[in-house]
Amino acid sequence: MKHLFAFVALCGLPFLASAQAPAKTSPYDSAHFSWRKPVPRTRLRELQPDRPGITESPFTVDAGHFQLEMDALRLINSGSGSNGQRREWHAGYSTLKLGLSRRTDVQLELPLYSVNKQQPSDPTQDRERHAGFGDVTVRLKHNFVGDDQQGKFAMAVIGFARLPTGGQVGDGAVEYGVVLPIDVELSDDLNFEAQVEAEVDYDRESAQHYLNAVPSIALEYDFAKHFGLLAEGVAQWNTEQRRWQSSVNLAPIIKVSSNVQLDLGTHLALNRISDHEYFVGITLRR
Repeated sequence: MKHLFAFVALCGLPFLASAQAPAKTSPYDSAHFSWRKPVPRTRLRELQPDRPGITESPFTVDAGHFQLEMDALRLINSGSGSNGQRREWHAGYSTLKLGLSRRTDVQLELPLYSVNKQQPSDPTQDRERHAGFGDVTVRLKHNFVGDDQQGKFAMAVIGFARLPTGGQVGDGAVEYGVVLPIDVELSDDLNFEAQVEAEVDYDRESAQHYLNAVPSIALEYDFAKHFGLLAEGVAQWNTEQRRWQSSVNLAPIIKVSSNVQLDLGTHLALNRISDHEYFVGITLRR
């Protein structure tokens, strides 16, 4: 019950901040753009994808426009634990986004191909391998403050549900959660980002759900017009293991154009039970 109260309180934070924030003018206020009446391409805002880090962007996709954010390739090596060693790799893990209105977009995560390998801690047991299409996730993002990019502070809320479409490749049951990301512009070249994520995940072996909390903070610095770097710290705690996992993430960002961005990076584990990750990705907007 206490987890339910915490979840409701977290969802209510954006409404409180929105009520206290002063009204801002924006070129989108009077134009009433929507998914049926797209924002003109000459008036698109700066490209602000959720990738490459765990900390997501509070900015939405411009109304009537599509955005693709893809892990071209991601390799995950699990930390050591009682369940043995696990290795995953994902190819073409894609997030499709459509701007619905000035402050809201809808998103669909499509794990096109994944391979999971499990090596049990008991050497007498056989190694497991599963490959194929993964679990589809439906997400909705709504910005409460700063989506016009005219101020120094922005905040949004993201709700999502993960569907068990992946069979043995997926997690095996419906999972859901909420994300609260913020962005603070410290200077023209430096942004501070932070978020709190709470989700209900499923453990296939124990056949039960558990609560997972993932706070994170990040700094993104633009060294030049087309090159930046993301440095991020991530922690994770859940009601199943009841101990913290932590990592430091580093990701160079290459801004090819106003509508194309490339990135690559790694998640460096700070303890032996955290995952090590390596990835290459791309963002495209039309």
